[in-house]
Amino acid sequence: MFQVSCRRVCGLLGLHRSTYHYRPQDRPDAPLAAALRTQAKRRRRWGYRRLLLLLRREGWTDNHKRIYRVYRQEHLQIPHRRKRRRSKERGRQPMPATALNQRWSMDFMSDQLADGRRIRVLNVLDDFSRRCLASEVDTSLPGLRVCRVRGGPWNSDSYVRWTQPLHGRIRSHGNPT
Repeated sequence: MFQVSCRRVCGLLGLHRSTYHYRPQDRPDAPLAAALRTQAKRRRRWGYRRLLLLLRREGWTDNHKRIYRVYRQEHLQIPHRRKRRRSKERGRQPMPATALNQRWSMDFMSDQLADGRRIRVLNVLDDFSRRCLASEVDTSLPGLRVCRVRGGPWNSDSYVRWTQPLHGRIRSHGNPT
C-alpha cells in the first residue's frame, strides 16, 4: 500500500535493521539431547547446572537456557527427595497390665475457670487397678513440679521399681516413654 523503505520503518519503530532481516537458524536438538542423556545416565543425581559444566568441558557452547529447555524436553529432571517416614507406634497397642504397679499412666488435662484463668491437672493412674495415684491441680505445672509429684505421697517400693529404666513402665498421653 504505502511505499516506505525498510530503513525508515525500522527507524520509526526503534528496531535495528539486522533484527528485521534476521532469519533464525534451525539447529537440531538431537545431538545435544544425546549428550545430555549420556551424562545424566552416568550421574543420576546431578541436575542440569552440573551437567552443563560437563557439557562445557566436552566443548558444547550452547547457553544455559537452551540446555535447560532440552533437559526438560527429555524429562531428565530429578524427582524431589521425600523425607523418610519414621515408623510410629501409633497403631500398636501396648500389652494390658496384668498386675498392680506394672504400668502407670500420666496425663495432663486443662480447663478454664469462670474468670478466664486456665487450670491444669496432672493425673497419675495405675493401669491395672485404674486407681488414681496422684492428682495435682494448679494454674501452672512446670517440669520440676511434675518431678516432685512423681516422688509424692505414694513414694513406695512401687515408685522405686517405676523409676528403673524399663521400657513401657510409664505411659504419658497414651504413648510409652
